Amino acid sequence: MGRNYSLLDNLISEIDCALKTSIFSSAPKANRDNPSSDIKLKDLKNIPELSEAEKKHSARLMRINRTGEVCAQALYRGQASVAKSIEVKEHLIEAALEEEDHLVWCSDRIRELDDRGSYLDFVWYANSYLIGKFAAKISDELSLGFVVETEKQVMEHLDSHLESISKNDLKSRKIIEVMREEEAHHAEDAKSRGAKELPKIAKAIMKLQSKIMTSMVYYI
Repeated sequence: MGRNYSLLDNLISEIDCALKTSIFSSAPKANRDNPSSDIKLKDLKNIPELSEAEKKHSARLMRINRTGEVCAQALYRGQASVAKSIEVKEHLIEAALEEEDHLVWCSDRIRELDDRGSYLDFVWYANSYLIGKFAAKISDELSLGFVVETEKQVMEHLDSHLESISKNDLKSRKIIEVMREEEAHHAEDAKSRGAKELPKIAKAIMKLQSKIMTSMVYYI
């Protein structure tokens, strides 16, 4: 028989997950290989080494991407905790697993570039978790609408990173490209399940929060 978890049990579990997700040194293991591992050594030898400025810029952009994945984990976990239908809950959990891989890939690349995660990731996690829980309590359709808009804004960030990052940084670019492809799939999947378009004011607030987050995480 399955155990009935108390409110305290669930709270401890959520805090444990938040800490493991947001603390850079305790990132979980990926379920899939890092896409940058497919890049052959001979290809890397044929391109110039990144300058210190390029390495620092790449690391900071990957830190932003990592924090985005921290937020995605929190959003999906908050939504899944109160999802009204089993189908939507399973969709959110499946998407979260892919986002977990993204988080680990970003963490791996940041380490390769001799940098660190954001000091504020736990704050962003808590904020996103509460937003996800609030949206899902209203309706599954609104919850899925948050998925669509979140992924849309994430894709815009990833596109801007591909334009900004050095052409010689093949590893970071490969990770970003695969992430973008999978974010687009999450958005389309959520649409197909009946996602409700968010009000313009909600989209604007999300954009503002995203701008604040990316600006701060680039440095902190």
